[in-house]
Amino acid sequence: MYYTAPSDSSFEEMKSVCTSVWGRYKDSPGGYMDEKINRIKDIQNISDNFMFMFAMFDMENQAEVVSKLTQETKQALLERMIAGGNDNSYLNQIGL
Repeated sequence: MYYTAPSDSSFEEMKSVCTSVWGRYKDSPGGYMDEKINRIKDIQNISDNFMFMFAMFDMENQAEVVSKLTQETKQALLERMIAGGNDNSYLNQIGL
């Protein structure tokens, strides 16, 4: 399941939310925000790209991403997180 692409709507939502969260780093030196956004701006909804975008964040920012997702996209993420071997403790810490 981890490597299965979600619905296009969930993928686009994840991409939009991730871009928004990376946007908070616009004042970081060295183009950090641009580097991260450039890695996802043209990414397609195939294989584990949905999870790739989410995995780019640390736990605090993963929780921020989760807080901005619709229930449908949270469910798609939860299913893939479980399939990827994440335990309930971690899932609870990030709001899943």
